Amino acid sequence: MSSRSRLYLDGKLVAENFPSTEVAARLDGTERSFAWLDLCRPSPQEIALLTEEFGMHPLAVEDAVQQAQRAKLDRYDSHLFLNTYMAELHPDGGLDTAEVAAFINQRVLITVRYDERFDVNQLLSRWDENAELARYGVAFLIYGLVDALVDGHFESVQQLDQSLVALQSAMFRPHRESYTQLQERTFVGRRDLVRLRQVALPMREVVNSMMRPTMHLVSSPMLPYFQDVYDHVLRVIEWTESLRDLNNAMLETNMMLQNNTMNLIVKQVTSWAAIIAVPTAITGFFGQNVAFPWPHTLPEFIVSTAVTVGVAVALFLVFKHRRWL
Repeated sequence: MSSRSRLYLDGKLVAENFPSTEVAARLDGTERSFAWLDLCRPSPQEIALLTEEFGMHPLAVEDAVQQAQRAKLDRYDSHLFLNTYMAELHPDGGLDTAEVAAFINQRVLITVRYDERFDVNQLLSRWDENAELARYGVAFLIYGLVDALVDGHFESVQQLDQSLVALQSAMFRPHRESYTQLQERTFVGRRDLVRLRQVALPMREVVNSMMRPTMHLVSSPMLPYFQDVYDHVLRVIEWTESLRDLNNAMLETNMMLQNNTMNLIVKQVTSWAAIIAVPTAITGFFGQNVAFPWPHTLPEFIVSTAVTVGVAVALFLVFKHRRWL
């Protein structure tokens, strides 16, 4: 278990990485200060701290502990509960996701996670880059958190787009992969798209709810920043839908190419069978059981051989011209 923390006073960072038990005590009685607390693999004592020190609702704490919740924003009397997911696409395929829960009130943001796949250092860097927004309180922390998560969704769908475009080009290469390999890569892409859509689609309602005046969460100066995040969410959702259609088209195309190849093979085999059948028919007509000249007169052998070779060559040229061979 581990925890990290930050304390802001009058819009400036004044302390960080102090014990989780000191967060509530460091907040003064005014609205000049606000804090962030991150609990990674929290202990039972830290879980109890959420209800005893910060007054978080037991149902919200239960959702954070049980995990496997859908992305959502729940409203309670004294705080909000946010549940969302980070997303990262591996270079060799496969979408990696990790659940991040957050408790939000007017003075503190508490994030709870049970693995280290979510890069907290990247979140801290994002807050430091936008330090001038710290004067707007907890909304500044929430914006950095949600923006980092949505940017991860955006990068993942962008990488999926690039991989599907590369797969699409591979289908028509002269020395392409086997149909089984292409089919497997296409199904992996579909699986990643479905998973990404599951974590990205609910974020539309989550971010939209944050911007509602009834939530008393986002002030007017911070509203354009959340609107920018909302636009990125919509872009991710639209992108996943278009990629899903592309993926379905690629599956159908791969099946069509496989059927076309099979038809071509059948056509070639049939053409060669027709060419081979001609000598059989001619030699049968002339009564030649073996290819020796002495059972017949020499003119008969010459005529039958010339007809056999001539018709076979003619069929070969006709089939080649029609691209049957």
